[in-house]
Amino acid sequence: MQPHQFNASSSTLQNKIILITGAGDGIGKQAALTFAKHGAEVILLGKTVKKLEAVYDEIVAAGYTEPGIIPLDIAGATAQHYQAMGAMLIDQYGRLDGVLHNASVLGHLCPFNQITPEEFAEVMQVNVTGQFLLTQGVLPALQKSPQGSIIFTTSSVGRKGRAFWGTYSISKFATEGMMQVMACEYANSTIRVNCLNPGATATKMRGSAFPAEDPKLLSTPLDIMPSYLYLMSDESVNINGQSIDCQPSK
Repeated sequence: MQPHQFNASSSTLQNKIILITGAGDGIGKQAALTFAKHGAEVILLGKTVKKLEAVYDEIVAAGYTEPGIIPLDIAGATAQHYQAMGAMLIDQYGRLDGVLHNASVLGHLCPFNQITPEEFAEVMQVNVTGQFLLTQGVLPALQKSPQGSIIFTTSSVGRKGRAFWGTYSISKFATEGMMQVMACEYANSTIRVNCLNPGATATKMRGSAFPAEDPKLLSTPLDIMPSYLYLMSDESVNINGQSIDCQPSK
């Protein structure tokens, strides 16, 4: 069975507590709705409270388990913020069963010699450093789960560098490396760590990278959810250290 062909039941994620970054829009929003639909109690993390509240309302209106909200701007958060968040998760939830690192920034597509130090620092802060610090902060909560799953979001440009994709590409190479290091370290534990590559999906980030592209010709965030459900479910307890394409045939 391929992850993108996973057929989840309504109880696939029953009783799981899952944190999603960038949960106010795009793939993160869809993941929150999908995980909740399949039984999870989701925790919505993002920088725009209004967007998080809209996702919260949608989940509650559908009759799913009431989600939690953590307003946090990864661009400015410190290690202390994440350590406090990790302690809060243990205090309020007792454990954490999954983390979806979805939040990323694209930066500008430009020649390498035109990347500014400021932009490089900003993209690396959100796409790499923030994810590193958040993961460290929530590890104690994940270690209390019978089966913990960490999903990092990668890209094809994080496997083979592409001209003009500069900082974003570099950040995704770092993401792949972070996943591999963690997967190796935690191979004999109850925590598994993998990467998902969404592929060409109709999101705002994709639109800014390919403004001439017709989004109607792309997969939607909902189309790629089987792979996300698979890696968060107990069906994938033996999958560790893998970088998986949500759309392998494209």
